[in-house]
Amino acid sequence: MSTDGNSDRLIAEWDAISGRLRAEIGEAAYQSWLKPMVVRGLTEGVVEISVPTRFMRDWVVAHYSERLGDLWKGENGAVQKVDVVDLASIEAAVKGTEAALGPLAILVNNAGITGGNGKTWELDPKVWKQVVDVNLIGPYLCARGVVPGMVQRKYGRIVNIASVAGKEGNPNASHYSASKAGLIALTKSLGKELAQNGVLVNCVTPAAAKTDIFKQMKQEHIDYMLSRIPMGRFVEVDEIAAMVTWLSSEDCSFSTGAVFDITGGRATY
Repeated sequence: MSTDGNSDRLIAEWDAISGRLRAEIGEAAYQSWLKPMVVRGLTEGVVEISVPTRFMRDWVVAHYSERLGDLWKGENGAVQKVDVVDLASIEAAVKGTEAALGPLAILVNNAGITGGNGKTWELDPKVWKQVVDVNLIGPYLCARGVVPGMVQRKYGRIVNIASVAGKEGNPNASHYSASKAGLIALTKSLGKELAQNGVLVNCVTPAAAKTDIFKQMKQEHIDYMLSRIPMGRFVEVDEIAAMVTWLSSEDCSFSTGAVFDITGGRATY
């Protein structure tokens, strides 16, 4: 759990908002709007903000990280601890989540690590592989775990959190850039494969946001990333959450295999 009080605040926000919705539309309507969802994330950041403030009405959350697990314990949540690079662990977590919440409708692949910074030829091969495992193999395995059920039910939404680094390739971050470029390609391939099955797959490519992932970077690399953003600021996590919310919804009905930019003008494609 976070030690800065954010988790308590978010729990209070969730309780207040869900209470108002129940009062306004009734318990039956409230429950009928909920869609079981997996947010796969190893850190706070986007998950911490997006889930309670953007997904509070439409989706129950099954969160695969124990750090924020207490947010989702209760009648509308389930917590599963999983190794995102182990297929058996993922399959067990999906089974446990669906037993608690019902069939999964949405997967957000949010987990990511940077692996630090350094010249390509100086980076430790073990670190390089770890970054690719978490950032690319993990989303593939998680998608593999939920797609068959989505296809059977003819409905699903998968959102991959990639990065502008996957478009442009950041210097001193070849492992991270390559993993995110691979995730973009995975999104395109999987989106085309599932286009006629009611399962839409998209990704977002944010500029950097001030989350715990910054602790893995050198300050000069953080400064470099900021210098590339025409708006002159980092993206806010709730801005990413707003985009992910739409991509996870039924309103997103004719976009798949697409890359949605949110970089403050750094990338215009």
